[in-house]
Amino acid sequence: MTTSALLLLGVVDPARRAEACGAEASNACRFVIDRTNNAVLAKLADWITGAPLQILLVLAGSWLLNRLMRRGIKRFAARIEGARVSGRFQRIREKAPSVLLATGEVNLRAAARAQTIAIVLRSICSGLIGMFAVVYVLGALGLNLGPLLAGAGVAGIALGFGAQSLVKDFLSGIFLLIEDHYGVGDVVDLGEASGTVEQVTLRITRLRDQNGTVWHVPNGQIMRVGNKSQQWARAVLDVAVAPNADLERAASVIAAAARAVWDSPEASPDVLDLPEVLGIEYLGPDAATIRVQGKTRPGAQWRVSRLLRVRIAEALAVEGIDLPPSTFIRPIPGR
Repeated sequence: MTTSALLLLGVVDPARRAEACGAEASNACRFVIDRTNNAVLAKLADWITGAPLQILLVLAGSWLLNRLMRRGIKRFAARIEGARVSGRFQRIREKAPSVLLATGEVNLRAAARAQTIAIVLRSICSGLIGMFAVVYVLGALGLNLGPLLAGAGVAGIALGFGAQSLVKDFLSGIFLLIEDHYGVGDVVDLGEASGTVEQVTLRITRLRDQNGTVWHVPNGQIMRVGNKSQQWARAVLDVAVAPNADLERAASVIAAAARAVWDSPEASPDVLDLPEVLGIEYLGPDAATIRVQGKTRPGAQWRVSRLLRVRIAEALAVEGIDLPPSTFIRPIPGR
């Protein structure tokens, strides 16, 4: 039976099908050759449904997955920031007293931390999805990935051994951001370096100390963090008076001077609780020290302490309470 007769009967010559589609014919090639008996169209359909279609599906799937991951990360960051409060909780939050709500500074810190975490997570997800997409595309093109993956594995191991400190810095930076150990503007003590935080990245933290020196501290080398600017602070002074002075009267004068500072317009915006005189901290032949302290806003304790020193020194001088000749009003070490 001739080829034309087979085509009229809806049957394609097996030899022609094998010539057009090969020994292992794909469904698309068989469909086209059965319907048109055109070897060129059949080969074109077989090629299109092969590597090009696979690459297109991989690229479209990776793009869609990346979009979904970014949207999920955005919602996760919004929950960390506390910006998304809905329904009953939103109404409760609106009716709550302002003293129970988070302060603006805390909200700003939470927002900055959430945005930084979101950027890191988006970069990691995009990198992983892109890497797997490239591997699948190369496989669809028929490249032998065995030697390539083996070489990449060896290079990765060598790079991992050579960049251990860098990886440690990045991991430490992620945890520093997530746990909110400190933020830009905080006054911190990181061991050998202390000062005001100017920049926090995944790799380093940049500080500027009171002398203006800029310190670049790798996050992986931070063993401890002393933050002097979170939530609240305390101004603490040890006031030295002569050991033969009337200590009860001196304590009363110091308490009155501290309350005057707390009520002054220079300090009232930055103070929280009322100041308190704790009593005699040291008593010796050279001097007697009386400790006074008060809670302040973070970062304001040093300015309030300076105001306290001036007001207490003036009050003691007015009341005729002598100071030891070799001592003076000094802050607690490290304050």
